[in-house]
Amino acid sequence: MNDMKKFIIGAAFAAVSSAGAFAADLPVQAYKSAPVVAQVYNWTGLYVGVNGGYGWGSQDPLTLVSNRFDRTSFNISGGMLGGTMGAQIQQGYVVIGLEGDLDWANIKGNGISNPAIAGIGQGITLDIASKVSAIGTARARVGVALNNSLFYVTGGAAFVKSSANGTSIAGLPCGTLGVLPNCAASAWRPGIVAGLGIEYGFTPNWSLKGEYLFTQVVGTGASTDKLNTFRGGINYRF
Repeated sequence: MNDMKKFIIGAAFAAVSSAGAFAADLPVQAYKSAPVVAQVYNWTGLYVGVNGGYGWGSQDPLTLVSNRFDRTSFNISGGMLGGTMGAQIQQGYVVIGLEGDLDWANIKGNGISNPAIAGIGQGITLDIASKVSAIGTARARVGVALNNSLFYVTGGAAFVKSSANGTSIAGLPCGTLGVLPNCAASAWRPGIVAGLGIEYGFTPNWSLKGEYLFTQVVGTGASTDKLNTFRGGINYRF
């Protein structure tokens, strides 16, 4: 009986020792860290920026010096440069915000005009220059964010600083009472603006944008001046 107990205990000890040796020979698996979750870009915040671009369109300079005359139209074109500020909030894929900007501009043109009232000439021929020297907008923006790319539409109010300066080259001189008492004038004119654009965030706070805006100037009298602008810009978001 004692011999049987010794045999069982010895066999058990040998089995445990063999199992331990086998386990020691097994390769140790390396610890695997949890997968890294890609960070989603966040467009929420206040931002400021600079922009610059090119504008082109048409302008009626005669409505600045007098709204009595028939419509005329000069082509204008030139550059612009200015600043931007805004605020926006992101909810899921949707980004909603407000943006304002003010740009210095040198969008201009010139031509020869024979002012007329109801088709009747006034006996004066002008070499007249037409210019947009500043543009401001206050707009809403609504966009769709695909991580750090934002596609948006925008619209709101515009304010355009327009000027006209004419020189009489034939017929009556400028300053003739009852015809054209003043050949130079400038004014801020209200309008409406709409457009679309894309913005790309290349760091958590910095982004680049490109946008097209169409501005319809309301003005005074019969003015329906039109302006197209394409601008690029860089924004810093707080």
